[in-house]
Amino acid sequence: MKKLKMLLPLMLLISIMGLKLLPNGNQTTEDIISLALEQHSSSFPVSNNDLKVEYSDLGDMKASWYGPRFHGRLTANGEIYDQNGFTAAHKSLPFGTLLRLTNEMNNKSVVVRINDRGPYIPGRQIDLSKKVANELGTYNEGVVQLKVERIKLSGIENPLIN
Repeated sequence: MKKLKMLLPLMLLISIMGLKLLPNGNQTTEDIISLALEQHSSSFPVSNNDLKVEYSDLGDMKASWYGPRFHGRLTANGEIYDQNGFTAAHKSLPFGTLLRLTNEMNNKSVVVRINDRGPYIPGRQIDLSKKVANELGTYNEGVVQLKVERIKLSGIENPLIN
């Protein structure tokens, strides 16, 4: 945690498009905090309190992916869609929601941020960017079941993400 606190000033100057891959389901709290700060450091101030991560199990969701046809177009929250980012679309979760998605067939996990609405095909609950589908090993499958956990960060003043 000391290492993270020392890196905060530098991380607050950096805004990286897309969260990095978390290669397995054994991420530490510091991993999640670091990823969230890298993605959103310019969007919210960090307090001096210890940052904490809580997970809420949202169950399994049927996931598909979308990419080339939408790349460069506006998402529902007004961002430009980047098929190479770590983002996802959901019909009702608030924009900015962070989710840990796990493909239990290969134990690969990623953290994504909700920035769009969809999917609009019956029976599907979450649409992944092309990059996320590749990283989870689901690109060729098309539609898969994923374990979904909501990530809540505390110790952040006025977060734009939850």
